[in-house]
Amino acid sequence: MAENEIIPTPAAPAPEEQPAPPVQRESRGHGGHGGHGGHGGRGGGRGGRGRRSDVGENAFGAGGEEIVEKVVFINRSSKVVKGGRRFKFSALVVVGDKKGRVGVALGKAAEVADAIRRGGELARNKMQTVSLKDVTIPHEVYSTFGGAKILLRPASPGTGIIAGKTVRAVLESAGIKDILTKSLGSKNAANVVKATLGALVSLRTREQIYKARGLEIKKIVAPKAAEVAAA
Repeated sequence: MAENEIIPTPAAPAPEEQPAPPVQRESRGHGGHGGHGGHGGRGGGRGGRGRRSDVGENAFGAGGEEIVEKVVFINRSSKVVKGGRRFKFSALVVVGDKKGRVGVALGKAAEVADAIRRGGELARNKMQTVSLKDVTIPHEVYSTFGGAKILLRPASPGTGIIAGKTVRAVLESAGIKDILTKSLGSKNAANVVKATLGALVSLRTREQIYKARGLEIKKIVAPKAAEVAAA
């Protein structure tokens, strides 16, 4: 071996390459959606557009005065809200003292009983006086309200009330017992009742007409038998 000769050192064996650990990806899978909450109950079917009820009659005494209350029509309406449906009721009520005073009103509330009570209170506060001739009306009258048309005619004693149940409720509350009626046009209970009330309010007796014109009613005295014989 020559002097100062450098002997190369054998290189250390390269370490075995370790396989790279698998990359763990963060799982972003969406968790299963929870079941959608059941939709709020939608109430028992659709709200009825209107429910006719048999005319019910109740009698109330106020200060010695007997007032008759009749339920002509009950309507149910519904409102769709987030939790379902909310129902409200309206009741058409007719009240009268059967002595020439009658009133009509529409009461609204969340319950049927409350709507009827409210309608009765409003109707008693809006009672109007009707001009009658004994137990019938003094003359023929025709009235309209909306699409409803009502014709009323006086009748002889013993005829009774010839009318449907809607018109009859108003006439009986006013104290009429003999009358002929005809309902034309719309059958809407509210319009028929208001047309009937308008017809009754427009009635005038002969005394009232003469007084309004500033005239006096002359009484006709039957001639005596002697005067008839002389004539």
